[in-house]
Amino acid sequence: MLIRRPSDISPSEITPRRCYEGRREFIKLAAAGSVLGAAGLFARGAAAQEKTLGLQKLASVAKSALSTGEPPTAYKHVTSYNNYYEFGTEKDDPARYASRLKLRPWTVAVEGEVMKPRSFGIEELLKFPLEERVYRLRCVEAWSMVIPWIGFEFNRLARLVEPTSKAKFVEFVTALQPETMPGVRLPVLDWPYVEGLRIDEAMHPLTILCVGLYGEVLPNQNGAPVRLVVPWKYGFKSAKSIVRIRFVERQPKIAWEKANPSEYGFYSNVNPNVDHPRWSQSRERRIPDFFARRPTVIFNGYGERVAGLYAGMDLKKLY
Repeated sequence: MLIRRPSDISPSEITPRRCYEGRREFIKLAAAGSVLGAAGLFARGAAAQEKTLGLQKLASVAKSALSTGEPPTAYKHVTSYNNYYEFGTEKDDPARYASRLKLRPWTVAVEGEVMKPRSFGIEELLKFPLEERVYRLRCVEAWSMVIPWIGFEFNRLARLVEPTSKAKFVEFVTALQPETMPGVRLPVLDWPYVEGLRIDEAMHPLTILCVGLYGEVLPNQNGAPVRLVVPWKYGFKSAKSIVRIRFVERQPKIAWEKANPSEYGFYSNVNPNVDHPRWSQSRERRIPDFFARRPTVIFNGYGERVAGLYAGMDLKKLY
């Protein structure tokens, strides 16, 4: 018998508490002859838009034509089922602990290969022309949501700092607050969390800096006060709580790539034909449905707009 120590188990292998509690509840209902009732309960939960957290409302938000037509995932699921390892590896840890995150003062320094380096306060970022973009979120763990993000195209900010011809990549560095983030005491990743995009990916109109969802500012557990959203890539590419943006000449080493390069590549485009070494990516589970699986669509359904970025590339090798 093989006995594995806790240190041998990757956080991604641990079943989130909400998943197994939900399965137990469903099984109990099924045993009582209420399978159809339970299925209806989950369906109503997905469709119903719960009350928001009462955070600051965002005014003058335009609707974007780039939104998907799919119905959004219920607010309660969007804000309670999260990956934000700075606050723990369980899916409900961010909602439990992220209220400690210090959001003011907050500035985002933009530097590196730019003509006009500068810092932006969060108050300045909230004054950018904001749009609601209903984007799919696809996690590398094979679950997905549909979220009405509020933000602005990253290229708007980039134009203000004027990247030089040497800027080939963009590096995003996230907040490190050991006093508020219990997860950074764990050697899961090399903190602070670092993500990166090729500059044409960053400047693409679908790539946004997000400051809200469902009409309000971002909840802490969703990456407040400003995060990246890149809808055709796996969710971990959309860095949360950003404090520094650097335009660089060389491809940055991102957090998950440093932690396990055989499982997490720099590009990490959603691709049903490239499996994770420990599970298939061909199908996905739309939260909150525990059982129904739907086919994964290459580039998360945004291929018509982004496939040209990767013309001639081997997307299995350059994962």
